[in-house]
Amino acid sequence: MSHSFKALHLAESQIAELDLQLLRRRLRATESACDTKSTVDGRELKAFCSNDYLGLANHPALIAALAEGAKRYGVGSGASHLISGHSVAHELLEKKLASFQSQHIPQARALFFSTGYLANLTAITGLVRLAPSGQASIYSAKLNHASLIDGVRLAGAQNKASVTLFDHTQLDSLTESLKNDQKPFKLIVTDGVFSMDGDLAPAKALLQIAEQYDALLLIDDAHGFGVLGKQGHGILEQDNLNSERLIYIGTLGKAAGVSGAFICAHDSFIEWLIQKGRPYIYSTATPPAIAHTLLTSLELIEGEEGQNRRTHLRQLIEIWKKEMVFAQWEKSFSSTPIQPVILGSNANALLAAKLLDEAGYWIPAIRPPTVPDGSARLRITFSANHTVDDLRQLIHQLKQIEQTSMVQAS
Repeated sequence: MSHSFKALHLAESQIAELDLQLLRRRLRATESACDTKSTVDGRELKAFCSNDYLGLANHPALIAALAEGAKRYGVGSGASHLISGHSVAHELLEKKLASFQSQHIPQARALFFSTGYLANLTAITGLVRLAPSGQASIYSAKLNHASLIDGVRLAGAQNKASVTLFDHTQLDSLTESLKNDQKPFKLIVTDGVFSMDGDLAPAKALLQIAEQYDALLLIDDAHGFGVLGKQGHGILEQDNLNSERLIYIGTLGKAAGVSGAFICAHDSFIEWLIQKGRPYIYSTATPPAIAHTLLTSLELIEGEEGQNRRTHLRQLIEIWKKEMVFAQWEKSFSSTPIQPVILGSNANALLAAKLLDEAGYWIPAIRPPTVPDGSARLRITFSANHTVDDLRQLIHQLKQIEQTSMVQAS
């Protein structure tokens, strides 16, 4: 091979640099269904790392619904929504998703996507195109998910929108920036539940700011949909918000247990995104069988079983808060199924994950750039399928591993 192949040399040298920084990620293939126990490399591990918060990913009713959907609609959609890929299954799902938010968004309408990443890219880039080039401002929370960050960057590049980052725990700087912003279009972008810390966005305060300064408020509730609110409708239900300014994005591959995502907003905004949202226009539609399956998932989320599962999750969270006491490791405050344990260095996080793996647990180390430098962690997540005994065994194991790692580190 020619030594002049510089791109290959760059790839190999930079991968080596990732190894030196303990930042190289590696794939692990599971051999079983998503649940609280996973078979990985021929070993059964207790999994506390998935986003299947309600434990629906392997639910018999959803398995049956997917089989029924495939029998009725086949396994592919064949084209984008605007060509021939939009099925009655998609239509029914979008109407049901809109009904979930109808008390919070006037004239609510929903648009279904294959992933949350696509939904966020479409919403941000499409909405910013409502303004002439250079006449839009975007205000983005510093700890937003990568899909929001990329949507903001793309919108800024495409439409010359100004971008300002803000701290969601301290809103004075956001208010001050908006006070001096004379542009005709302003968009505030935030996660509903911050995926690496598990804390909630101050949605009510952000909406008040948006109303005061004539901005839209986009909330990506990927980790709140299905979990927050009495009926699992998400952060808008929990905080009892109502406004035409709300752009709500929910994910359907986490608590809903299946796949996909959606944007819910006032009908006029959704119609605009259908006309101008490039990722939506130019993507093949999700298989209708998936949309059909999600209709059953939404019934479970909204019904008695969903309420019981959320009640059990809250019980697990309370036990963790009371009983998981560390000697040195840092536990973040979270009222959600996301419970991070901050270990600081990449080496500390990798060691803890290795010791957990040896003890039969699957909880990967989370390192930069997913989290800020110096805040590598274990991201522990609960499922409604975890029992109280499962959690208490984990707590016992973590206490032992903390002691072991402290000895090895010294």
